Amino acid sequence: MNGSRRFLSPKVLAAISRLDLKARLIVEGFVSGLHQSPFHGFSVEFADHREYTPGDDIRHIDWKVYAKSDRFSIKEFEEETNLKCTMLLDVSESMRYRSGETSKLEYGSVLVATLSHLLLHQQDATGLVLFDSDIRRHVPESSRPSHILAILAELDRAVAEQKTDVSVLFHKIAEKIKRRGMVLLVSDLFCPVEPLMRGLKHFRHKRHEVVVFQIVDPFERDFPFEDNTLFKGLEGYPELLTEPRSLKAAYLKNFRDHAEAIRKACADQRIDFVQIGTDQPLETVLPRYLALRARR
Repeated sequence: MNGSRRFLSPKVLAAISRLDLKARLIVEGFVSGLHQSPFHGFSVEFADHREYTPGDDIRHIDWKVYAKSDRFSIKEFEEETNLKCTMLLDVSESMRYRSGETSKLEYGSVLVATLSHLLLHQQDATGLVLFDSDIRRHVPESSRPSHILAILAELDRAVAEQKTDVSVLFHKIAEKIKRRGMVLLVSDLFCPVEPLMRGLKHFRHKRHEVVVFQIVDPFERDFPFEDNTLFKGLEGYPELLTEPRSLKAAYLKNFRDHAEAIRKACADQRIDFVQIGTDQPLETVLPRYLALRARR
């Protein structure tokens, strides 16, 4: 594909389309599917009054109307059925790393583009934030089908060259999102666990549903290096010339402990955590996750 549309893979979209929409709607569904409300009972607007009948919830009685007319009237509400989703894509320098054809940033961009396309197809409002130590680009939420072009344009312009720092950033973003919805984080999560989780907890405090996709390169995950290797530092770290086999066991333990600490902390906050390698076909990984989510 040419230009920004390279992030929309027909193979990935076809795999997603084969999933039953109703299955993906379960509980606080990943998408709004048939446009039943994914968040029942919130984000409602007053529509009209009707006369009280036995069995109605007395919490919906309009006491102001009763005081004026001596009649019990029930407030009726029109429930908002559309999901609002904010996607946070890490564009820090470590996301530039690749051991094969696809960098973590490119893989994450395909993931964001695919889910944005899916959500907009469902007429769900979707927005994008590109971040490192600050907000670099912000595409406000919209449900217009043409909004995908604005998202793809920003993904196409994304450059990974700065440090990551979420200690303040996620709190800033949480305060900007006014309506309860869904927050999707796409990042390699190469940052300290405590400030990361404080930021994610802020989203949960605001009653957002949160899903975290950790994007890792297979060389980061498996550390297959054998010969003396010069490791080039990213995000301010220096170069290191070393014999990798002497480091492998300690490195893998640290890598797995870090991911497991995030996984456990996310589980405590009822946050979905999904680790994906850039060597894994997205058309396989994403439907598998959505199907697992539906079964829950």
